[in-house]
Amino acid sequence: MAAARIKAWHFSALVALGASLFVTLTSVHAQDPTVPDALATEENDTVILRALDKITARITEIALPIGQEVRFGTLAIGAQYCRTRPPIETPETFAYLEIDDLKRSGDRSRVFEGWMVASSPALNALEHAVYDVWVVSCRIASPESSDESR
Repeated sequence: MAAARIKAWHFSALVALGASLFVTLTSVHAQDPTVPDALATEENDTVILRALDKITARITEIALPIGQEVRFGTLAIGAQYCRTRPPIETPETFAYLEIDDLKRSGDRSRVFEGWMVASSPALNALEHAVYDVWVVSCRIASPESSDESR
């Protein structure tokens, strides 16, 4: 009985020590401006997508600049935002996409609009009979490529 009481006392002391250590570390993190925020992300200007044509089994990598639209088969894909976590955080990329299916008559029907997450493409996926599209990463256009375009 005494041994059980001693073990319980040791356990509660360890819990109290862990709680005080957590509070100390959290307050240091809150005051240190060099520690990045856990939810901080970096905005990029190009979304890297992979698209699969299920009929031909061809996979295509697409570099889509933010605010522009690109065609893949009958799909018109536009990107509004692309965010990625800093390198010191758990890797994650989020992109806000708008995907329209273009009909022969010229009409568009929105088949997807929302956030896609690179680590979980099935979480919020494009549901299309012929095509699959998923986010791979985001990137900033290199200064060399912007100098060449001038």
